[in-house]
Amino acid sequence: MSNINQLINELVSYGITSGLVSEDDKVYTINKLIEFFKVEEYLLPTDEMDDSDPRELHSILEDMTEYAIQNGLLEKDTITYRDLYDTAIMGLLTPPPSVVRNKFKELYESGKDGAKKATDFYYNFSKATNYIRTDRIAKDEKWTTSTEFGDIDITINLSKPEKDPRDIAAAGKAKKSGYPACLLCRENEGYAGHFSHPARQNHRIIPITLDGDQYYLQYSPYVYYNEHCIIFNEKHIPMAINRSTMKKLLSFVELFPHYTAGSNADLPIVGGSILSHDHFQGGGYEFPMVRAPFEKSFTVSGFEDIYSGIIKWPMSTIRLQGKDIDRIVELADKILTSWRGYTDEGAFIFAETDGVPHNTITPIARMRKARDANNQLDAEHDVYELDLVLRNNITTEEHPLGVYHPHAEYHHIKKENIGLIEVMGLAVLPARLKKEMALLEESIREGRDLYADEALQSHAKWATDFLPKYGDKVESDLHKIIQDEIGFVFSGVLEDAGVYKRNDEGKAAFNRFLDSIR
Repeated sequence: MSNINQLINELVSYGITSGLVSEDDKVYTINKLIEFFKVEEYLLPTDEMDDSDPRELHSILEDMTEYAIQNGLLEKDTITYRDLYDTAIMGLLTPPPSVVRNKFKELYESGKDGAKKATDFYYNFSKATNYIRTDRIAKDEKWTTSTEFGDIDITINLSKPEKDPRDIAAAGKAKKSGYPACLLCRENEGYAGHFSHPARQNHRIIPITLDGDQYYLQYSPYVYYNEHCIIFNEKHIPMAINRSTMKKLLSFVELFPHYTAGSNADLPIVGGSILSHDHFQGGGYEFPMVRAPFEKSFTVSGFEDIYSGIIKWPMSTIRLQGKDIDRIVELADKILTSWRGYTDEGAFIFAETDGVPHNTITPIARMRKARDANNQLDAEHDVYELDLVLRNNITTEEHPLGVYHPHAEYHHIKKENIGLIEVMGLAVLPARLKKEMALLEESIREGRDLYADEALQSHAKWATDFLPKYGDKVESDLHKIIQDEIGFVFSGVLEDAGVYKRNDEGKAAFNRFLDSIR
């Protein structure tokens, strides 16, 4: 391991190269790091040090953290405490919010493609500060699977580190703090964190106004997809799907036409993981859902200027296209209001039971080239597009986790809620699957009894059912076969979450709802 003098010089050199540290601030930053590490004797860098090949940021930070552990500067050697420590280090290199915001604003207003230049800067900045830990994200497993709905995207998320049992125990005994109120609150910007709340000294947020309300733009530290951003309300208020939500989403893509923006639903089971703070998610990624063609078009009286239709997608989705945001919002609100109060007992759709509401919508906005009912591009016109995914969170004794939720047969792969990202065709699967699928592949190759291995029992029936389909290909293509079968499970999960099934009965029921709004 390099000595602390060399590590400080390495980090400052990285800061200058990455644009985090100005040459004018070089000595100042060195002195802040000397103070942080309690260095009594510092040596200026030599020519030999300057000529050495630059290392990856995570390697420098790992060595700095090891130095802190060996010299009693770090309280405990756990993943959580290491993350708190190296984030504090990067906080010393991260410019204050005003500098970042002014740079973003300058680029945004720079003319053509200003919005993209601004987000490119901000995304690269968020990676450079190690707020987005690119070394961890690189470990995620990703692939695509071809289905009847087109190619869908699968990822096994490995970027969130597993909690050390010592940290879990400490968090359970700790006094709960109400500041920041949650992980999305603006007060996280620059917050030091603690073992039950991640450090955010290297975190900066960008203010934006949507439908007259103050929001902030940031990137997700776990970036499940390219430029995965979060747009959150200045106020810590619960999520809600309403007319203003539609206006805000469309206003966001008007500001950033190269991005998608969507919202999780506002009810448990079909909603996201954080319902307590109003927020949206977006980014520069083409989700599989975008490529879904129109399957049927329809017209709502008084809205002939809005192209409306159902798309070919496992979840029941209405797509609206138009050039006027307010007109799309008006129709979307009409559909939302109708759906909130809609009951069709024959299709097992109940607006409420015992006073508890069940119907809501997952909305997704983007700008794109228009397509007609034949899925032909209208190359001359960009339009606003809003997808309205119908959701219902009713439960029964047979399906206690939700009727329109992954059914038990798929829980060995995906048991968690189907939120916005999954709705759009990107599976975010639990990290446990990496080890389980590796073991499954090994066990199949060696001819073991899958039912005899406790770690594989939940996958045994699934595997024994699909293997006969592939015959001789199993030996040569087993890894790809398992990946594809996971993709087919995810496609089935989305069909479970669809309120109208893709059969004649389901299509007829969907048409009944459309008739109710026309």
